[in-house]
Amino acid sequence: MDVTPAVWALTIVGLCALIAADFFIGGRKVHEVSIKEAGIWTIVWVVLAGLFGLGLYLFGGGQPAGEFFAGYVTEKSLSVDNLFVFVLIMAKFAVPPVLQQRVLMIGVLIALVLRAIFIAAGAAIIANFSWVFYIFGAFLIWTAWKLIQDARSEDHDEEYNENRFLKAVEKRFPSTGEYHGPKLFVREQGRRLMTPMLVVVLAIGTTDILFALDSIPAIFGLTQDPYIVFTANAFALMGLRQLYFLIGGLLKKLVHLSYGLSVILGFIGVKLLLHALHESGVHVPEISIPVSLGVICAVLVITTITSLYASKKEAKKEAKAKAAEKDDVTT
Repeated sequence: MDVTPAVWALTIVGLCALIAADFFIGGRKVHEVSIKEAGIWTIVWVVLAGLFGLGLYLFGGGQPAGEFFAGYVTEKSLSVDNLFVFVLIMAKFAVPPVLQQRVLMIGVLIALVLRAIFIAAGAAIIANFSWVFYIFGAFLIWTAWKLIQDARSEDHDEEYNENRFLKAVEKRFPSTGEYHGPKLFVREQGRRLMTPMLVVVLAIGTTDILFALDSIPAIFGLTQDPYIVFTANAFALMGLRQLYFLIGGLLKKLVHLSYGLSVILGFIGVKLLLHALHESGVHVPEISIPVSLGVICAVLVITTITSLYASKKEAKKEAKAKAAEKDDVTT
């Protein structure tokens, strides 16, 4: 898809306008987000993504539109996995509920800027070294296998461990011991101190870099168009804050999510390897975008259904165990 600098500029301005509208309408006032508010904004961002994909179809045809929707669904599903870590980060730093929305808003903006850098670097590498598809494909398959291993492991890490960058920041710059509303810095006794708010924002933003290591190669497996890669990431990330509040309570019920994501990453990894072989002159079948989109959506639907069924079954089992224990105590 041939995208002119003017279209790039208009797109970035439009995205900035949407982010500003989101902030001034829903995020300017510090408050605890309700399920209703989160649901409305989640629908708004999904509809906006759908309208953007429709615009791509009208002006660019079915191919770029299909690539956008496949990339958007993939990035959205992978971003749900981010939410598990976000929950741990919020608990680690004891973020008050009224400040969580502001934390996520700034953190997601940092993540979006960092991903834009990753996308630009990835596009430049792909344009000059086609063999990088072999590396991307192998990496995604390895990541898929690691996800399966982690999902099958009974030793799940339920605590967030700060990365080296955060530890260096906390060691180098003095911090207050308590939150001061949404302020990132305060002055106490003539000293400029950072607040825990800044630390947790940096934790959200920098942690996303780790998730970008698999999500960026994954979407490049669906499209090599930097414009589509960037916009799909942008729309997926910008609705992440509302999704956090909407399905936060359901995250623990998505017990099979890691399996579903591993299937998606493995599938895209195979697609990348086939594309790499095709680029090398080997006659191999390539997986089309409609097939990719169908597989991704089917995996997500099946994973959600089986997760909810397994969670419901486990809840009934625990209820029976508690009832039996209660009967034993009374007798």
